[in-house]
Amino acid sequence: MNKYLETNKKLWDEKTKVHVDSAFYDVAGFKAGDSSLYPIEEAEIGDLVDGKTMLHLQCHFGMDTLSWARRGAIPTGVDFSSKAVTQAQALSTELGLPARFIESNIYELPDKLDETFDIVYTSYGVLAWLPDIRAWGQLIGRYVKPGGFFYMAELHPFSMIFEDGEDGRLQADWPYFHTPEPLEWEVEGTYADLDAVMDTEKQYEWVHSMGDIVNALVDAGLQLEYLHEFDYTVFQQFKIMQKEGRLYTLPEGAPRIPLLFSLKACKPE
Repeated sequence: MNKYLETNKKLWDEKTKVHVDSAFYDVAGFKAGDSSLYPIEEAEIGDLVDGKTMLHLQCHFGMDTLSWARRGAIPTGVDFSSKAVTQAQALSTELGLPARFIESNIYELPDKLDETFDIVYTSYGVLAWLPDIRAWGQLIGRYVKPGGFFYMAELHPFSMIFEDGEDGRLQADWPYFHTPEPLEWEVEGTYADLDAVMDTEKQYEWVHSMGDIVNALVDAGLQLEYLHEFDYTVFQQFKIMQKEGRLYTLPEGAPRIPLLFSLKACKPE
């Protein structure tokens, strides 16, 4: 397991520089005042964060964390990439947006952080990097204050079984249900720059079904308030997708499938 996680960490250290320089992340626009948040999370919890403490798990280089700070949250971001945390701290200082950033594998976070938060948050492309979804749920339950909530917006696990087919259609190639051993992928660029050349040759990902995700939170003592599904996504997941603003959709005539989901789960007082 350490081999898989260390390889992924090395890859995300590499990805950070590529992402900071990419048009996808548009750091210049962010520095000028743009938000990196997407309409889903802005509409669903944007009005709830002002004055609230927030723990942002797998925060990458901090743009979403700092976007929440702009909306009045008091955020702490966590990521296992040292390069990402360094960049996040630099952005926070440069823009005068108060936020704390901690370098940690989330499973080891209790060794470095001993408090609770009004909101625990995570989003977009995070779960595939986690080998143990039940331990993830327990971690969230540990950090949400009584009366607080957990919120996430994420790639829908059903969409992850598909691959581009030769005839322009999607074909089911990948498992839906979790297995202890990860899927091994050859690294070919990154979602933010498909042509980027990486020194790290492999990456390892785990699949988690929707049932496993929800049950991990319920087993941790959280109560599901809602689960929403969406037929658009935040990156070009398939070649046939069409871009609409910052979002991507399948072309007209293609079957509508869930591409993203969001959920909110509360901790009883």
